[in-house]
Amino acid sequence: MSKTILSLATLEARLTEAFARAGAARPNAASVARALVAAEADGLQGHGLTRLASYLEMLHSGKVDGSAVPKGTRPRPAVLSIDAAQGFAYPALDLAIDELPALARQQGIGVAPIRRSNHCGVAGHHAERLAEAGLVALVFANTPSAIAPWGGSEPAFGTNPIAFAAPLAGRPPAVVDLSVSKVARGNIIAAKRKGEPIPKGWALNAHGHETTDPDAALAGTMVPMADAKGAALAFVVEVLAACLVGANLAFEASTFFDGKGPPPETGQLIIAIDPAGLGHARFAERMAALCARIEAQDGARLPGARRLSLRAASRRDGIAVGAETLKLLDG
Repeated sequence: MSKTILSLATLEARLTEAFARAGAARPNAASVARALVAAEADGLQGHGLTRLASYLEMLHSGKVDGSAVPKGTRPRPAVLSIDAAQGFAYPALDLAIDELPALARQQGIGVAPIRRSNHCGVAGHHAERLAEAGLVALVFANTPSAIAPWGGSEPAFGTNPIAFAAPLAGRPPAVVDLSVSKVARGNIIAAKRKGEPIPKGWALNAHGHETTDPDAALAGTMVPMADAKGAALAFVVEVLAACLVGANLAFEASTFFDGKGPPPETGQLIIAIDPAGLGHARFAERMAALCARIEAQDGARLPGARRLSLRAASRRDGIAVGAETLKLLDG
């Protein structure tokens, strides 16, 4: 199937127009477009253009409010509490990332709970932006049902991404980005579209039995990474990004993958820490020593390093866009 190469700027502009035509306010359309292009540029297609169709469906059905304006309040000095107002997550995340640096520098730490939200894309990108401002950042997000508690068969948690980023002197931040499922759910969706089986160990069917059938897997649950330890970590993220935030729990949230049902109203929790506020001035030196120890070893690299080479290639060569996506872009 032939593909068209578009520069990152061109792709972002066309995505912005597509979302604006579908009813999103232009600032929101631009925010979502930036996030999708950034995902594609880093080779994270599961959070990139593959989301275009479902995002447009959510706009058309009213499952997401394209005109929503996120609102922030300050219930405590270090807390910026954000209501995403059933809109896309990205404008709410932008608000948090814009305001948390000043808050963290004032208080030593800044915390932004985000409720009534939606799919947050690449969690690592949000942490990375805060690290670029000199902060150590953590991002937690809950997602619709995907993982059962260990030993159970009914989903209680989502794939619940966790991201972390730390600034490095004179170079891009170190970034950790993972979900608590053994593999991303998007891999199973991709296998279904191709008519291919999935490997053993990825998912369980609705009865809690191992399956290689992607349809049975999507009707069942994902296997957590590290088995019982991954399920425990999913519980931790559910507490941080849903219970603490006041968002829907995974089993209460509608899917991110189509326009059916009510707004998912999931949550995110962002924590930003100012290294200068912890009573010493050794952060940069300690980070340099840690990174030197890692990078001195053949074959070892810092977390997130691969994204930088992919990003550079995308900026140079553009993004290959398929015919189906082009149709969506053209309306």
